[in-house]
This record gives sequence, C-alpha cells and structure tokens, in this order.
Amino acid sequence: MKVFINSIAWKRLVQFAKLVYMRIVFRLSASNNFFYINGYRWFFAPRAGSIEVFLDRLSRMKDVFVFQVGANDGITHDPIHKFIKRDDWNGILLEPQKHIFERSLKPIYAKNKGIIPVNAAISHTDGEATLYRIAFSNKRWATGLASFDKSSLQALFDDGTILKRTQKTGETYPTEKSKQIAQDQIKTYSPSSLIQRYNVSKIDLLMIDAEGFDFEVIKMFDMNLVKPASIIFERTHLSAEERKECDDLLTRQGYQFKDIKANTLAWQPELNAIVE
Repeated sequence: MKVFINSIAWKRLVQFAKLVYMRIVFRLSASNNFFYINGYRWFFAPRAGSIEVFLDRLSRMKDVFVFQVGANDGITHDPIHKFIKRDDWNGILLEPQKHIFERSLKPIYAKNKGIIPVNAAISHTDGEATLYRIAFSNKRWATGLASFDKSSLQALFDDGTILKRTQKTGETYPTEKSKQIAQDQIKTYSPSSLIQRYNVSKIDLLMIDAEGFDFEVIKMFDMNLVKPASIIFERTHLSAEERKECDDLLTRQGYQFKDIKANTLAWQPELNAIVE
C-alpha cells in the first residue's frame, strides 16, 4: 500500500513539474521572447530521419504559408511551432475545441501577425458538425484524441488505452460510460471558403493532425484552386483500401510521398531538392 501511495504521489509530482515547465515555455513563446526564438536560430538542429529535417529546409528556402488542420494548443507535440516562431511563417491554423483555442492557440500566436487562428474544423461545406472528446480531462493527451468519429474514440476506452493514460497522469478514470465521452457542436468551413476569405494564393505546407480523418481532409482540397506544395499527415489509422486510394489520389495530383515514422510526407517536384 505504501509503495502504491508513493507511486501515485511521484506521478502527480512529475505531472506538476511538467505543467510548470510548459507554462514557462508557453509564456516565452507567446511573448516572442528574444532568447526563446533565437535559441532555435542558434542551437536547433533537426534530428536525422525526422520530419523536422524537411520542415527546417522548407523554412529556410522560402517565406512559408502553412494551412494547419488540428492545431490543438499550438505548441505541444507540434513539429511546426518552432519554425513558425523562428522564421515568422504566415498561415491559417484551425482548432475546433473552443477552450484550447481561447486558452492556448490564440494567445500563443497573438504576436505573430501573419498567423490566423480559426476556431473551427474543416469540412466539405460551411456549417456545423459534432466533435467527440474525452469528457473528464482537458490535458493535452486527451484533447489530442478529439474526433468526429465516436466509434474510434470509444475503441480507445474499450481497449484500455484511456485507462492506461489516466493511470500514468494520476487522473481519475470514470467507469460510467456517460461520463467518458462528451460532444460539442462546432463550426466548420470548407478549405475553398477559407482560401477565398483570406485571399490565399499559395500553400507551401498542408499540415494535418485529424485523428484518422486525415485522408478526408486531403480529399476536401480543390487542387485546381490552390495545390499545396507539400502535405504532412498521418495514415496509420487508414485501412489498406484507404491507403491505396490515398496513394492513387496523391499520384494523380503529381505528388511523390514517403513515410517518415508516424507521418507521411507528400511533395510536389519543385521541392525535390530538399527531400532526403
């Protein structure tokens, strides 16, 4: 019993330390702190074999315009955050969860005038949709699992994934199903609507983190209107049939593509020189 109590206390201490650290980093980033930004300019080197190798090269070769779907808090586990700050990117960042948008995404980029945060999700049409989320936690691990597909989120409860997460973070796991998943009605915009609203003439990077909805997002883009020079997305949630369909679509649109760990990178021939 004593060991168990000590284990819980240690987990809570670790979580508290992480929370304090992230609050400090958040404030440094949101204020565009000189040392925070220049630390990336002076000392950052992308890890070999990571998606950041491509992002670093892209960021250094041109003024980047990014279209990000699923921005979450704008910093945690976000591979493009450092490049937006370091090289002053422009772009549109979408996040449908209102509390994350207001608490984190909007303020962290308030001083980056070229960044447009949008509290909405992407869809085929402008309107509303139902988003399903973890009901009992607003921590980053939980908000990152929000999905339009309730069954995929429920599966994480059924296979024990959510229970393991709560044990790791020291949170209380509700056994009642009614307290596990919440749903919100959120605004949706089509890519074409946002492109026209904000007069977007080019997209250097389409960055997608949509919890299994990534291929649907790619299909929503009118490539005849604006074709992204590069796309980064996850395809681990796709079935074999969906992967083939995705590969075929990208090939027809002139993209080359390859998997880089958990991500897939697709790019147009103009970027061949910066892809390993």
